[in-house]
Amino acid sequence: MATGPSPKWDISHANGEGKTASLITVRSVLEKIMKNLNESDTRPVVPLGHGDPSAFPCFRTTRAAEDAIVDAVRSAKFNCYAPAVGIEPARRSIAEHLSRDLPYKLSPDDVYLTAGANHAIEVLVTALARPGANILLPRPGYPLYESRASFSQLEVRHFDLLPEKGWEVDLDSVEALANDRTVAMVVINPGNPCGNVLTLEHMKKIAETARKLGILLIADEVYGHLAFGSNPFVPVGVCGPITPVLTIGSMSKRWIVPGWRLGWIVTNDPSGILQRSGIVEALKSYLNITADPTTFVQGAVTQILNNTTEDFFLKITNTLRKSANICYDRLKEIPCITCPHKAEGSMSTMVKLNLSLLEDISDDMDFCVKLAKEESVVVLPGFVVGLKNWLRVTFSVEPSLLEDGLGRIKAFSLRHAKKK
Repeated sequence: MATGPSPKWDISHANGEGKTASLITVRSVLEKIMKNLNESDTRPVVPLGHGDPSAFPCFRTTRAAEDAIVDAVRSAKFNCYAPAVGIEPARRSIAEHLSRDLPYKLSPDDVYLTAGANHAIEVLVTALARPGANILLPRPGYPLYESRASFSQLEVRHFDLLPEKGWEVDLDSVEALANDRTVAMVVINPGNPCGNVLTLEHMKKIAETARKLGILLIADEVYGHLAFGSNPFVPVGVCGPITPVLTIGSMSKRWIVPGWRLGWIVTNDPSGILQRSGIVEALKSYLNITADPTTFVQGAVTQILNNTTEDFFLKITNTLRKSANICYDRLKEIPCITCPHKAEGSMSTMVKLNLSLLEDISDDMDFCVKLAKEESVVVLPGFVVGLKNWLRVTFSVEPSLLEDGLGRIKAFSLRHAKKK
């Protein structure tokens, strides 16, 4: 038995940024809100806070994808470790699939497979980080970028998206923020959390600005092709000849399989700048020391891409269009909420709270906590995505449940309205 004084375990040098960063994730904030749900409320909980529609029958994935997974497992060809960058057939199929929307051809060497898009963000941010560097992130935006940057001691600088212009990028703010230490600018299209879809004209302006400033673009296209408004989805990679583009994508949203954890990073760079600058080598180096996507899911990719019909994709976009319309129309009925732009893509929209019309509601988090407690409806407070006293409302649920949830939000808002 050990004797003598107890040792002093010194962990003061551990990465303290990690704890701070983890507090601003969608998951952690939603967990706090859901702890306030009233267990005695017999009504179904309406989850309007996160973008995982896989639990709802109207958003079930295609049978072709399920069959591909079964075939890959039963083949016994994909029980092994995979190369760090992913198996070649999957990379080739993804390159061919994405090339359909580009003015040039991608090769398998342009594709790097990851364990979902969140892992792709981790890989890119870590590979690009260096002492004194900064990265430009949209506000509002997806908070994981900021969390990962905090872990890597990469300074974050936020440029604004303009609600009055359909959430276009404020290019003047980009130019004011960038300097010779800026490693990249993140663009999310279709937009999460805003539900906007970039026009090709605006996309080219973003690319020209990045070229002028000498920074590369990270194009987050997790919601790629989930566009159902007046603007068609165009990948940012079409601007690859203007400035280098690193595209993040995944199967999670378009195929409604977030739990399969299959994502990718693609180099859209016909001029070879990313290769010559060492960024490609940095990506490969980090992939060599991090987790891989499950091999049998990689093995199913070719069959999934080849056998998924356009009817499936059309069904999903039509369902999202219907839900987005319901969301916009019902939100307009709530006096304390303003929706500046109807969602045209992805699975969520941003709405502004007018706290001056409410009693005993101090801010967006307070609104969400009390809404969960009183109405069993969960929405995400806007501070998580960078806009205080806004809300992100996700509409990727059964339309009837969405109607119910928005009706409960209206009832809650009227109950807490200031008396005249």
